[in-house]
Amino acid sequence: MKLERKPGLNSGTKGNHGLDEKKELDQKKESDQKTKLTMGTKFLLDFMFYMAIAVTISLPLSIKLIGKQFPLLIEHYEESVIIYFVLGVSAAVLLRELRKIFKTVLDENCFVQENVISLRKMGSWSFFIAVMSAVRSIVYLTIAMSVVVFVFIIAGLFSKVLAYVFEEAVRYKEENDLTV
Repeated sequence: MKLERKPGLNSGTKGNHGLDEKKELDQKKESDQKTKLTMGTKFLLDFMFYMAIAVTISLPLSIKLIGKQFPLLIEHYEESVIIYFVLGVSAAVLLRELRKIFKTVLDENCFVQENVISLRKMGSWSFFIAVMSAVRSIVYLTIAMSVVVFVFIIAGLFSKVLAYVFEEAVRYKEENDLTV
């Protein structure tokens, strides 16, 4: 007895299996890219945090060395050390808060009240950095410092707004957790 094969009878199953494999490969590729991106970002944040500490600690010496190229730094040595020290500490604290938030992202639990608090702190520290940079501009004004002031004002606003968004997300998450 000869079995007759009808077109398309088995091809649908085989085709779906191929689509499933392609979907799995795409998901794995996306997951690998996500892992590379998050680990690269974590490395960058850690590097920036520890460099901020190192640069801040080395300010008295580095300002003297850089002062050879920029005489205004030497002319205003004490003011420069103090202002850049305050800016360095502020930047390190801001980066510490960002690292806290990033840790919750890595733990896949980012909609938590601690992130709302960190975002609010980051906004406040950004505004403080903008103000201190403006104060530094009184000592000597540069276009670059004007840009820094503008960038940190925008970062402060963005952080404060994002804190409100996260606060809503946390509230929705908590309500959802209670209903489940």
